[in-house]
Amino acid sequence: MTKPTIGFIGVGYMGHGMAKNIVEAGYPLVTMAHRKRDAVEDLIQRGATEATSPKEIAQQSDIIHLCVTGSPQVEANIRDETGLLAGLRKDAVIIDCSTSDPVSTLTLKDEIEAAGGHLADAPLARTPKEAWEGTLDTMVGASPEVFERIKPVLDTWAGVVVHLGEVGLGHKMKLLNNFLAMGYGALYAEALAIARLSGLTPEQFDSVIRPGRLSNGFYETFMKWTLEGDENAHKFAISNGHKDMAYLTNLCTALGAVNPVQAAVRNSYAAMDAAGEGDRFVPMLADFIARQNGVDPAKG
Repeated sequence: MTKPTIGFIGVGYMGHGMAKNIVEAGYPLVTMAHRKRDAVEDLIQRGATEATSPKEIAQQSDIIHLCVTGSPQVEANIRDETGLLAGLRKDAVIIDCSTSDPVSTLTLKDEIEAAGGHLADAPLARTPKEAWEGTLDTMVGASPEVFERIKPVLDTWAGVVVHLGEVGLGHKMKLLNNFLAMGYGALYAEALAIARLSGLTPEQFDSVIRPGRLSNGFYETFMKWTLEGDENAHKFAISNGHKDMAYLTNLCTALGAVNPVQAAVRNSYAAMDAAGEGDRFVPMLADFIARQNGVDPAKG
């Protein structure tokens, strides 16, 4: 049986590994460059072909992945003059793996269906390491028929695939997932600042938290920056954390939800982003909060 041709837009930290696993599983892959060519050159060496626009990818593909920053980039790749809608094949599926605003997702679903295609949302959990290994987690919103079509492709880059139900539920769940993650980051950063003010070192703090019930996988990678100076252990930008919490605020507003804790978490990331440090990674929030408290993190 001939495998469907897969399009992939967004071969960055996460997308490069995902696309690598797709092409190595024997699927024809079409991709395109954005900021850097390194990933595209690597994928071409593995058997992928290169397109010059989303429209050209759509003209060649049966299933198309979008793995970009957020909803503005998703919308541009779909709606622009040379976007996916301009070249979409009948019954083609667009899979949005970005962390997107569910309100935008549902609007795009209608537009894509009007053009004869289908939308699924399959945002990601875990890190670039798992993307490269093909063991990401994904939470999927799609009709049962579309999910059945895309599941074999998802299995090439994900170890855990959860079908939540209709389109939009994946992005809603992803925002809740990231709320918990960014909440952990804000709690750990503030606790470390208070510890330092109290005369406790990060090492002393860690000696109690790490072996106890309050430790988890997020804590372990988060603390690698403070304890070891490992800036690559937890590569998720402050600006992305701020963006995701802003999307969740939009969802809370649409739902009429009461969200005092989420608002406080959002403001921690908003403050660091506004200070011009949005390109730094989430564990470095501990340094920012320390400085806000008059503590030099370099001195422990």
